[in-house]
Amino acid sequence: MERPNVQMHRIPYSMDRLPGEQASRQASEFYQLVKKRRSIRDFSSDPVPDDVIRHALLAAGTAPNGANLQPWHFVVVRDPAVKRQIRLAAEHEERAFYNGRATQEWLDTLAPLGTDAEKPFLERAPVLIAIFAKSKVADDNGNMRTAYYPKESVGIATGMLITALHAAGVATLTHTPSPMHFLNQILIRPPEEKPFLLLVAGYPAKGCTVPAIEKLTLEEIASFV
Repeated sequence: MERPNVQMHRIPYSMDRLPGEQASRQASEFYQLVKKRRSIRDFSSDPVPDDVIRHALLAAGTAPNGANLQPWHFVVVRDPAVKRQIRLAAEHEERAFYNGRATQEWLDTLAPLGTDAEKPFLERAPVLIAIFAKSKVADDNGNMRTAYYPKESVGIATGMLITALHAAGVATLTHTPSPMHFLNQILIRPPEEKPFLLLVAGYPAKGCTVPAIEKLTLEEIASFV
């Protein structure tokens, strides 16, 4: 049952303040870990342990969110038949995208990445995680109430989920066929849940390659005033 945003008693909170050198070292080590993360499209079929997925989802569930309404739902898909349904529906939308829905500028931008309408990874990867953003949530009495900042909240949770999986040695791919309403139908989710993203998770296949890309420098992405 969803947790409503009710007035509740407050409890003490504190964090261990790390010495400057230790804090700097841990921040640097975390950066070294996450900078190795890459989106892949060539997955092994080797299974990912259930506990890894469960703990990564629990980590995602700690994300900050509007009014603590936690407007997300994650559907973990392992069933080959369901993955097949998702692939067929996603490729239907992708063909419409590549054959007319996308602008030429968009297609030119995607060209170096080598993507197309065929999405075999949706069947080969051991885990798909369909992520839904809720426009409304139910309180303890079953009354529906508006969720605040659902896109922002679910976006933060998704980033934490990706990072948690990467930290456990699991590679991911963010897949966003548009529209994604087919996920509601296939996974039997209510209309107040809007598909946000389809996260493909697993291990890189032998011989997997990724495009040689560079990330922007700190000076290009941040300002200090």
